Amino acid sequence: MLTLAVAATALLFSGYGRHEITPTATPAHHCTAAAPAAVRTGGPVLSEAGGKAHSAHLPAGRVSLTYDGGPDPTWTPPLLDVLKKHHAKATFFLSGTQVAAHPDLVRRIHGEGHEIGSHTYTDANLAQVSAARARLELAITQNTLAGATGLGTRLVRLPHTGDISSMCADQWAAGRRAIDDGYILVAADAADRSTKRGAIRQFSGSQEAVDATEKLLASAPHSVRFTTVGAALGMNGASYPVSEATEAKGTAVLWAQTLSRGFADSMTWLLVAAGVISLGRLVLLFTVARVHVRRTRRKRRRGKRLPPVNDPVTVIVPAYNEEAGIEATLRSLLASTHPYIQIIVVDDGSSDRTFEIAEWVRQADPRVMVVRQPNAGKAAALNTGLAWAHFDIVVMIDGDTVFEPEAIRNLIQPLADPRVGAVSGNTKVGNRQGILGRWQHLEYVVGFNLDRRMFDVLECMPTVPGAIGAFRRQALTGVGGVSEDTLAEDTDLTMALCRMGWRVVYEESAIAWTEAPSTVRQLWKQRYRWCYGTLQAMWKHRRSLFEKGSAGKFGRRGLTYLAVFQTLLPLLAPLVDVFAVYELLFQSAAQAGAVWLGFTAVQVISALYALRLDKEKFEPLWTLPLQIIVYRQLMYLVVVQSVVTALLGSRLRWHRMQRTGSATDTLQRQPA
Repeated sequence: MLTLAVAATALLFSGYGRHEITPTATPAHHCTAAAPAAVRTGGPVLSEAGGKAHSAHLPAGRVSLTYDGGPDPTWTPPLLDVLKKHHAKATFFLSGTQVAAHPDLVRRIHGEGHEIGSHTYTDANLAQVSAARARLELAITQNTLAGATGLGTRLVRLPHTGDISSMCADQWAAGRRAIDDGYILVAADAADRSTKRGAIRQFSGSQEAVDATEKLLASAPHSVRFTTVGAALGMNGASYPVSEATEAKGTAVLWAQTLSRGFADSMTWLLVAAGVISLGRLVLLFTVARVHVRRTRRKRRRGKRLPPVNDPVTVIVPAYNEEAGIEATLRSLLASTHPYIQIIVVDDGSSDRTFEIAEWVRQADPRVMVVRQPNAGKAAALNTGLAWAHFDIVVMIDGDTVFEPEAIRNLIQPLADPRVGAVSGNTKVGNRQGILGRWQHLEYVVGFNLDRRMFDVLECMPTVPGAIGAFRRQALTGVGGVSEDTLAEDTDLTMALCRMGWRVVYEESAIAWTEAPSTVRQLWKQRYRWCYGTLQAMWKHRRSLFEKGSAGKFGRRGLTYLAVFQTLLPLLAPLVDVFAVYELLFQSAAQAGAVWLGFTAVQVISALYALRLDKEKFEPLWTLPLQIIVYRQLMYLVVVQSVVTALLGSRLRWHRMQRTGSATDTLQRQPA
């Protein structure tokens, strides 16, 4: 939250300096009311003495060239060269944003003997803003000048004003406030005034001003002296040195503007880069998914000519306080069409009726074995089951997973290839009635399963889900069983198998149903554990990035993908969202809306394709726009918290989700 607050502040400061926030318009050429006649007919330099406003003209033979805006790297250096060539001095009314952007030019202006005045921070039309905003504009400009040169100035020119005779009433009101605050207001004389009588000439900073200055200085009589406003009127203290504290504050303002502008510019490029990378990912997913579909069809055609895998299977069910769903899980396994099954339930010190329910099922069917141990965690429970396993094919599942009858048979068929060490099944959300359930259903189908198709084709599968996965016992023992080093034991195990040279594939026809979290609190705990555990596993297997063979292929493909799309982009996503909101509010709302609609359209197309591949209904698609706005932000914050936890070296405890059995109820209501 602190990072987002700093980012928002930086964007607001940058936007304020760039006229994107609270911009002011150029006033009309004809004002509704003129300034008092005494002001319009007096001199162009106005100040206060004895509580009264006084005006002054430049003495005869003195001309002050004044330039509004800047400094600018395009026209300021050649203008200074022209002035230096003709030994003329001028007064520059600078805007604070440009001072902060080009402090070296400000120092050159001062170093060459020219005078500096204020043109407000953003060239704001002070006649259109409140007194507080006007004082803020002038104060920040003083800060930038102090940071750039160590000086302050009493001279000010109102932006969008011309010569003194055309000043409007509202402009005079703004000027009068500045005079009351101690400033000296500098307007200009009419352009046709004779230089023999003294005059202040006004130019807007541009290349045209450079050319006009060259022409004026080259043709001026030798009797005319071009000097600054302060020197012509003999002013003391038009510019003055500031204190060290004020200069330090000014330096901070310069850095703040530089950093805020750099941040805003980098966010623009980041938004473009993130969009390109995300679009590239979608194209990759679509392309690889088509490749996976064609491969699957070819395998099915070959499979009809080859004998199926009918080897006996050991199914390990780790269970801790799973009384709500353990019976449905065991019943679904016993109803499997695969005839040779050993089911091992490892009760990991449950404090509810999990053990009693499993024992009751065991008494009814001898294929079930129940092992009880003190609570030691899921990884330890899986290793206990592995020690009791009788067969060479091992299926590991969660205690709330409900299998379709063909799931186990379909799951183990890829093991006909001796290179395959593990198979990921197709996990589906059972309790998808509410909006949170629908969001997770879309995430499983669009995110997880599309990713698994890609990982299968690219041979870099990072995770066989704990809900449904088949393994060769030889592969499991080769990596030392299920490690307890991380909270994502399924991811850790899969990465270890990939590094050992085993292929890990995805079997979409092996379908199992799981109960997803039904509350935001439960969802946060589950995803926090998943994300933190994945980070642990990525760090543990980081050396695979530099290894050769299949291990290096996994590291450079799988780990890089996880690092970019499941860590880096989610970390940056909140900043991108803050920038998108800023763009919507203060820049082009139409452009921001078009980008968002385009992004949503791409997500909808992706979801349509993924749902079609998984033979799912399109009804949940109506929740997708809300998922992008709400659910995805929640997942991004989970990643942020996980990374912060990892960087701080905190140890995250294992969190177990409270089961309700709602997924089982939902499946029982579904038509066959």
